[in-house]
This record gives sequence, structure tokens and C-alpha cells, in this order.
Amino acid sequence: MSSSSAPRGFGDLWSKDRARQNAAYEEMMGETRAPVPWAYEVWDEVVGNLTHDDNHNRAIAAQILCNLAVSDPEERILKGLVPLVEVTRDKRFVTARHCLLSLWRIGLAGPAQRAAVVDALAARFGECGPEKNSTLIRNDIVVGLRDLHRATGDETIARRAAALIETEDDLKYRRKYEKSWRQ
Repeated sequence: MSSSSAPRGFGDLWSKDRARQNAAYEEMMGETRAPVPWAYEVWDEVVGNLTHDDNHNRAIAAQILCNLAVSDPEERILKGLVPLVEVTRDKRFVTARHCLLSLWRIGLAGPAQRAAVVDALAARFGECGPEKNSTLIRNDIVVGLRDLHRATGDETIARRAAALIETEDDLKYRRKYEKSWRQ
């Protein structure tokens, strides 16, 4: 474990024992949904795991870091956004999706974080066209923006999402994204 005030099971997030790792993951995801006093004690360790050889560690690190944004009065997450967006391009698509579906939580930390994550998601929406799973990536982005809009009531997010959806040339996928926004 990296810290004396971090929860006892925190170090198990990086365990090779999947049962221990999964139990720690569930516990830490629950704890970090609200502000925690130990965020900065584990911050560098979590960031370091964004590039770990084990894709499970990368996925866990991405999700935990997104959750820790609400415990970040120094706004470190604004500098950490680029490495997180990089995880959305992970060679293991499941890892990329776990990160992508968690990014919206950064926007719960405050207006600057919200603007930064919306901009990052919009940029990712625009650039992913040539990728193998671009329609799924775009749908996940719409779902993330929807969740952030619902959590904050920020209407600029709704307008931004609508504008992104309108950029989809394929009517089939545009309808899919519109449906995902409404669900």
C-alpha cells in the first residue's frame, strides 16, 4: 500500500490475484464516488498505472482517477486529462471503453473540469472516425455527455452533444446517438 491514510485494500488494486484486485476495485470505486481525504497520497500511483503492462491495471487506474477528480481541489486532473484520453485509444478496446465511460465523472469536480472534459470528449468524437470501433466510441461519448448533463443540469452540454450528433453523416448512427442521448 502506498499510504497510511488510504484504505487498507487500496494496494490490492494492482494485485495479480484477480479476486483480490476485483474486490479492491469494487471497494475503491464506491469510496471514490465522493471526496476522499487521501486522494493526493495515491494520485501518482494511480497515474503511473495508466501505462501499466496489464490492461486491467490501466482500466482500473483510469476509472479510479476519473472518480478522484472530485477529491482534487488543486485541479491536477486538468493536467491528467491528456493521459486519460490516451487510454481511450488503448490497444485493448475493453480497456479503452472502461476509461471512456468514466471520463464524464471528471466534470462533477467543477466548472473548469467540466469544460475540459466536454472539450476532450468532443475532440475524441471528431477524431475517432477512422478507428475500427468509431460508432461505439461515439455512442459511448454521447452516453457520457448525457450522464454529465443529467448530473449537473448544464445545458451547454446538451447543446454540445446535439451539435456532435449532427456531425454524423450516416443517418442510422445519428438516430442511434440521438436514442442514446434520450435513454
